[in-house]
Amino acid sequence: MIFMLQPSTLKFLKDLKQHNTKEWFDKNRKTYETAKEDFMQLVQKVIEGFAKKEEGIALLKAKDCVFRINRDVRFSKDKSPYKSNMGASFSKGGKKSMLAGFYFHCEPGNSFVGGGLWGPEAATVKKVRQEIDYNYEEFDKIIKAKKFAAEFGDLNKSAETSLSREPKGYEKDNPAIHYIKLKSWVAMKPLTDADLNSKDLVKKIMSAFEALSPVIHFLNRAIEN
Repeated sequence: MIFMLQPSTLKFLKDLKQHNTKEWFDKNRKTYETAKEDFMQLVQKVIEGFAKKEEGIALLKAKDCVFRINRDVRFSKDKSPYKSNMGASFSKGGKKSMLAGFYFHCEPGNSFVGGGLWGPEAATVKKVRQEIDYNYEEFDKIIKAKKFAAEFGDLNKSAETSLSREPKGYEKDNPAIHYIKLKSWVAMKPLTDADLNSKDLVKKIMSAFEALSPVIHFLNRAIEN
């Protein structure tokens, strides 16, 4: 499936990053609408292609997946009114779903594809940790699978996604401890600006999603049980 983002879409996001004000945005609203439509078309192409392998997203439309460009600045020191990116979450139930899902982030110089489970509630964290602990042999095989390792290497284990020490109730020598210590279970693969303007963009996104799919299914089994 061939579809690439237009260079004008990336240019709009670059310009927005430099001129992040309501006045500038209002003057360039038509350019934004064109860029948004371009992004929505890409998201719809991904849904149509990936739905053949992932039934959970078959009923989604682009509008169910694409996030608003307006920022929620209520609790942020940064009062910039707009995001300098366009993002889409491909989850069963859409972007507001509490389930694990797939994600595409379009931001010149900082784009990526991936997904997982980001910042879940305490009860969900407990379920996922227990599932990994009880079924670590299965989880280890999923993480070490050739396709997943080739696309992502591993789950993100940064300070932002992981506790500094083991959570209460788990021992340091638990073979799964590095994954039990996580508080978000996500994998990300960078995309270059050249990737975004490539005819293989949809193919690259779908390839990453397919590699991540067993992880998503494992996480959602934990959440839904």
